Amino acid sequence: MRAVRLSWALTLFYLVVTGSILAASALIPGFVDFLPIGGAENLLRGPGDDPFDSIDIGATRVGTLTESLLWLVFAIGGALLTVLPVSWTYMASRARKEYDQSLVETIIVIPIAVTAIVVIVHNSLALAFSLAGIVGGVRFRNTLKSSGDALYILLAIGIGLSAGIGALEVALVMSVLFNFTILFLWLGDYGGLTGAHRYFRDNHEDRRDEGDVDDGDEETQG
Repeated sequence: MRAVRLSWALTLFYLVVTGSILAASALIPGFVDFLPIGGAENLLRGPGDDPFDSIDIGATRVGTLTESLLWLVFAIGGALLTVLPVSWTYMASRARKEYDQSLVETIIVIPIAVTAIVVIVHNSLALAFSLAGIVGGVRFRNTLKSSGDALYILLAIGIGLSAGIGALEVALVMSVLFNFTILFLWLGDYGGLTGAHRYFRDNHEDRRDEGDVDDGDEETQG
């Protein structure tokens, strides 16, 4: 089953990525200083006395241009690694007739832009308002085929925000819980009714599609 293969792929991916980071942290001195993690602690402490205080993005340990660039590369790279399995879930689970490749590409690209934007505006209220004005002047026209597709966009934005403020651990938790929740809903056919429209791909439909393709090939060959 496609869902079972996806669950194994997701589990292996998360284990390999987590194990690689732990191994690099243990073997490379100072590697942890460049990781965009730890920001969740600042968020959970709550706001300070001044609501306009800037957010600590967890990059206070970097002081040179090279170190800053390394931190930014790790932040954007971590966002990409975190959102990549989310795109796998969409590609595997979405019904073929309503599959949208542009949405997959958007899911991958959004965290890059959001991470960079958060790093730019986090310490300047003026830049934040300027960005709001610029975005307000740009019209995005993209009609999603289902309200469920909006969840992927929302998650991609959340991953970018988490990476931008140095709280990539939040992005990882969101990615893991989102993907495995989708798998649970897909495998259990939660809320499904006979004859009702399904958001997730039907495994029986996959077999019919493959059969149709085979039959077409045979006719062509004949």
